[in-house]
Amino acid sequence: MKTSCTLLPDTEINREILVAELGNIGYESFTETEECLEGYIVADCFSEDALLQLSIFDFQDIKVTFTHETIPDQNWNEVWEKNYFKPLVIENRCVIRAPFHEDYPTAEYEVVIEPGMAFGTGNHETTSLMISEILEQNLVGKTVLDMGCGTGILSILASQKGAEQILGIDIDQWAVNSSVENAALNKVSNLEIIRGGAEVIPPGKFDLICANIQRNILLNDMHLYIKALKNGGELIMSGFYTEDLETIKGRAAELGLQFLRYSENDRWVAAVFTLK
Repeated sequence: MKTSCTLLPDTEINREILVAELGNIGYESFTETEECLEGYIVADCFSEDALLQLSIFDFQDIKVTFTHETIPDQNWNEVWEKNYFKPLVIENRCVIRAPFHEDYPTAEYEVVIEPGMAFGTGNHETTSLMISEILEQNLVGKTVLDMGCGTGILSILASQKGAEQILGIDIDQWAVNSSVENAALNKVSNLEIIRGGAEVIPPGKFDLICANIQRNILLNDMHLYIKALKNGGELIMSGFYTEDLETIKGRAAELGLQFLRYSENDRWVAAVFTLK
């Protein structure tokens, strides 16, 4: 069963909220189009009553409408490979692929992701920007915090680049499960995943913190990231547009961070700061 979800306003954070809620009632995979979010669920598990009870309907500033379509049985790996998830090469150094890909280029780093959802496969501009920044980091023996870890793609790459210990945090249980699965798929044993927001960051200091989330969350939680960042450590943030960069830089400066650089792709930005 495919459920097409139209949101107003149609923002990244609203889609993330809806994905989390749909995942809690049995939806197993998602794809995004410019017009809507598409969720897939086993037909026997579909319940319109469960949909109508989602808490997103309690948000007065968000409007959601649904349409449904029964999808015949298919080879879903083949569907993903042909339509949604192609092997992706970033900076000619890192290839992102699914387990079912048989024809893919070789690269210095290879991350295998089970694409249960479209998010976190590297195809979104913010994910590829974050990957590019991580590729430039010397992580040998370093500690890394991955906020909003999603599929675990950034954590896995950090491990492959020599990080000693990585902690991934995400508010969505699907993301936690997905990160654990993908870590095992890539034979990564030094990655711990916990569920929650910035409030669950444990005591201790990290050499690198990656936060690919959303503008307002970054602004709200940045002070908690800094508490967990070593002097001389770096904070990489993405999930916002070029027009938001000055606001992000302003908040970072208030908290004692020094701006180093930024990169952009189709108006999306990844910005790097350090704590001196």
